[in-house]
This record gives sequence, structure tokens and C-alpha cells, in this order.
Amino acid sequence: MQDKTFRNAMARFATGVTVITTKVGEDIHGMTANAFMSISLDPKLITVSVDNNATMLEKIKSSGQFTVSFLSEDQQDIAMHFAGQTNEEKDINFDIINDVPAIKDALASIVCDLERSYEVGDHTLFIGEVAEINLTDGNPLTFFKGKYGQYQPVEYADTL
Repeated sequence: MQDKTFRNAMARFATGVTVITTKVGEDIHGMTANAFMSISLDPKLITVSVDNNATMLEKIKSSGQFTVSFLSEDQQDIAMHFAGQTNEEKDINFDIINDVPAIKDALASIVCDLERSYEVGDHTLFIGEVAEINLTDGNPLTFFKGKYGQYQPVEYADTL
């Protein structure tokens, strides 16, 4: 199977948009990602997938903590900044939770302690044990077929 075919199939899975952040020393690092998943309620564990060539890989390993922030529909510029899709300078506002940076005004920010990591193919799965969660109201930023979008609920007619 060609890589292009696989990528095109994965692009057809609509996702939310997250920014993964961490802090090493006084420096804050982040990357946009849509490869996020909840994996356990007891204990509360999540996973994120990071390319083995990404600079973020060593930053998370070094800090031992990270935050996953779910972006709201008005935070596309933040997603693009951390995805390297723009050269514009961007002043990013962070909340600091348990000494770990989180995107300010994100729908949810999940602060994690690094539980373990697994190298799988050309990516590494980071398993995080949830230490803290911040929530705000709003609508999510979405990603589908390589484009950002907004969530639109489907209205069903009452057929009963």
C-alpha cells in the first residue's frame, strides 16, 4: 500500500485539534496534534502520538510532564502556529497548571505525568497519567481532510 493512500484514509477521520505542551527549564515547547486518545478511567490515562523526528519527543521525555489542550473554534491561529503552518510571530497565552503550560482558554487542558512511552513504527506513544484538568465552555476546532473546521451538530426531526 502506498503512503499516500494511507494518509488519505486517515484524513477522512474527523478529529478535534490539540496542542501538546511541556516545559523544560524555563522554556515552553508545543506542537499541534490530532493523534490523541483516552485509554483508561482507572487509573486515568491518555496517550498522544509524536513523530520520532519531532523535537517535541525529547522535550516530553526530558520534562516527564505534558499537557494536552483541546482547542476551541476560535483558536485556529494557535493550531497553525504550533503546526508550523505560519511564519507570523504569535504571542501565545498560557495557564500554568502544576508547573506545566496549558493553552489559555482551551476547551479542556489535561495535565499529565509521563507514565511510560513506547516506540511504535515511526512514532512514539506517550502514556500520561492525568494529574489535573481545566475545563471551559465553547465549541471545538475540528480537522478533516487537511482543513480546519467548526463543529456543527446535526438536528434530527422528532420521528416518534
